[in-house]
Amino acid sequence: MSEAALASAPAPVPPLAARAADTGGSPVREILALTARPEVISFAGGLPAGELFDAAGIAEAFRHVLTQAPQRALQYSTTEGDPGLRAAVAARATGRGLPTTPDDLIITTGSQQGLTLLATALLEPGDVVLAEDPCYLAALQVFSFAGARVVPVPTDDEGIDPAALDEIAARERPKLLYIVPTFQNPTGRTLSAERRAAVGRVAARRGVWIAEDDPYGELRFEGEPVPWLASFPGAEDRTALLSSFSKIMAPGLRLGWLRAPAALRRACVIAKQAADLHTSTVDQAAAARYLETTDLDAHLDRVRGAYRARRDALVGGLGEALPDGSTWNRPQGGMFVWARMPAGYDATALLPQVVRHDVAYVPGAPFFTGPADPGTMRLSFVTHSPEEIQEGLRRLALTLRD
Repeated sequence: MSEAALASAPAPVPPLAARAADTGGSPVREILALTARPEVISFAGGLPAGELFDAAGIAEAFRHVLTQAPQRALQYSTTEGDPGLRAAVAARATGRGLPTTPDDLIITTGSQQGLTLLATALLEPGDVVLAEDPCYLAALQVFSFAGARVVPVPTDDEGIDPAALDEIAARERPKLLYIVPTFQNPTGRTLSAERRAAVGRVAARRGVWIAEDDPYGELRFEGEPVPWLASFPGAEDRTALLSSFSKIMAPGLRLGWLRAPAALRRACVIAKQAADLHTSTVDQAAAARYLETTDLDAHLDRVRGAYRARRDALVGGLGEALPDGSTWNRPQGGMFVWARMPAGYDATALLPQVVRHDVAYVPGAPFFTGPADPGTMRLSFVTHSPEEIQEGLRRLALTLRD
């Protein structure tokens, strides 16, 4: 090649950031793409039941704000969020035992953004984050993008082990603990009040921030509610509480909220300004109107009743669908059942065979940051009717039992 040709050849573009190359895609999203065919009965996705959305009530809320106040609803807004929506969230949080004012809150584009804002505000590359093992996959993606090092904390059938947490925190000197204490994703487990109190004491003693993620807490359909971790001594001044309207109204609204101590909240506001200025004004206004005019608790009672029946259908049929010697839990709410097949079974290796029978689950292995248990799987019970669940279990048995 001539010197002139070499001189005119374009230089290669710079490489992607290392964090982009090091952070993998979500295995759950990949499975959802694989099972998007309508004939597939999928226990894989954490998708709320679409037929239970209050579409008419939400549509009326949008009509109202676009008719009565279109200039406000379609305009830029404040980063912190719609005052009416923050007031409604504060009232619900206070009613659930955590005194909260509108000024304590930021409205986010889904609770997933709230977690991203916390990572931006708190984490430097190389910082240590402690996480339950197994852990919510999208949280692991957030921490990977932040350049943090995730250290797993052992769990048992009752959730995170506070003694192990204390030992690991003393050794690793973490900046943040990430935890889903109520109906955890992926396991459906709920941390007892005693363990929450112990986690609060560990965080205070070791100087650790807590990110308490609670997207499922209002989906309890049996048993007594457990107070938020943020309300326990030692945790009050160091806990950022995240939640979402995705599971109680509709995920397509992409609305969540973040409650945090003042200094951390101000840093998250600045991070949100840099990310998207503010969450959709019209969606926030419609949600505020909906909460003002609709009995959300009555709607949730209908949702909880349907989900309980679906949980019962799934749990009641697993004995005939999974191999002999399998175990599973019976969550009191939320969206997920955690199952474990006996030694010798690999849920990831078996999944392609299962999908050929038009049914799917999520293998448990990707949720682990420590050594994975290959026989585990996450099964969502909320998307399909009890009859569809029974048929899905019949299809599951064709591979897993035969």
